[in-house]
Amino acid sequence: MSGNLTAFLLHWGITALSLWVCSHVFTGVRFADTSSLVVSALLLGFANAIVRPLLILLTLPLTFITFGFFLLVINALMIQLVAALVTGFKVSGFWTAFFASIFIAVLSFLLGLALPGDAPMMPMPANGTWL
Repeated sequence: MSGNLTAFLLHWGITALSLWVCSHVFTGVRFADTSSLVVSALLLGFANAIVRPLLILLTLPLTFITFGFFLLVINALMIQLVAALVTGFKVSGFWTAFFASIFIAVLSFLLGLALPGDAPMMPMPANGTWL
């Protein structure tokens, strides 16, 4: 139980840090204060866990036709959804959200790799062969 809470708080912190760095890189992404940043990171995590899978399922044919590139649009829509729900979090437009979502995803991935974890992302099979 404690490990799950620690992993949740660590992921939340990585998302908050990525959003904060993003607000300094992109002029169209702004936070009014620290509380709006923290709430935005929490809500973005929930949106990615609940709303995003539903959107992916509903837009599966379009995702197949675009070879998965439509997932980038869904990521941008998640950031715009959070910006619409959180007062103090502003995103200037779709393209800002689009490129900011790519930046946040890459930065969060790199920060996640830099931190020590309990298990590798893809553990080696028990018998030692992948196929």
